[in-house]
Amino acid sequence: MNATAHRPRAPAGPPETPETPRGGRRRTAKPRRGALPPKAQAEGVAGATLRVSTYNIHKGVLRDFIGLRRVTRIHELRTRLHELDSDLVFLQEVQGRHERHARRLEHWPDEPQDVFLARSPRLRQTFQTAYGRNASYLHGHHGNALLSRYPIVDLENRDISDHALEKRGVLHCVVKVDRHDVHCFVVHFGLLARSRERQLGALIDWVSHTVSVGAPLIIAGDFNDWRNQLSERLCREIGVIEVFDAVKPRFEFVQRAAWFARDRWPAIEVPEAAMPPGAPRMVRTARTFPSLVPWFRMDRIYQRGFRVNAARVLRGIEWARLSDHSPLVADLELVEPGA
Repeated sequence: MNATAHRPRAPAGPPETPETPRGGRRRTAKPRRGALPPKAQAEGVAGATLRVSTYNIHKGVLRDFIGLRRVTRIHELRTRLHELDSDLVFLQEVQGRHERHARRLEHWPDEPQDVFLARSPRLRQTFQTAYGRNASYLHGHHGNALLSRYPIVDLENRDISDHALEKRGVLHCVVKVDRHDVHCFVVHFGLLARSRERQLGALIDWVSHTVSVGAPLIIAGDFNDWRNQLSERLCREIGVIEVFDAVKPRFEFVQRAAWFARDRWPAIEVPEAAMPPGAPRMVRTARTFPSLVPWFRMDRIYQRGFRVNAARVLRGIEWARLSDHSPLVADLELVEPGA
């Protein structure tokens, strides 16, 4: 059964340019501490790089330091999202409407959060947006969203809820990157292990019947797979690779040590026959939850048809103030067929 999905929203009107201050000199913004480097590109590759991010934004609301009241974080979150310079942003727990927050919280946006987040505070850059409603209640609804700097030409949202108490969904968007159709799946799986297994099966079946084998594919979001039990099946059955598995470690001995530990720890051993041909062993998935002290491996970016040039998880107190998850960022190079 399909859940409610909103058609892509294009930015309204041309972007504005920042004003020049009195005296004729344009102020140059100082780079924020921990700012990301320019998009990584492989040597000898002429194609443009896509920067892809995934982030569970916790509906743009967190509790204060002592936990007594809710605080709006959506404005600062928007600023930080645009600083990432991402081309595709996969978002979970996006608030489409919340009448109680609108009445009780200061500076709550009048528009859905995906539309609010799509516009830069300085209006220099905008995204197209697609929103898929997952959970509806008397005072509002929330779901997944995709922000894209490229045209969103098609979308579908599916309800993959395993039981009535926990509403989950997957948003599928087709994004036109140059002449290529890139299939993007925004994922938010359940908290129960058996629920996640059934939801993964539904996702694999959907991808297998919808996306051709040679089409570029990105699956990203909050998998809640803290025990890393889903990756092996997902990689094997549809041929994707998690970005942290694909990127080369800074020091080779780190990779060798990780392989050594994995081979000698039966609790996490994966038979070689179960691995897809040419795929690296899965040992480097990022820790993203809780954001203040990330320990659990909740969020993932899987890809097919790309070269992974860089992957990182963004940590620190500035990000911990915005959500209970840390965002992931990856620079991907679209690989031409036969290259």
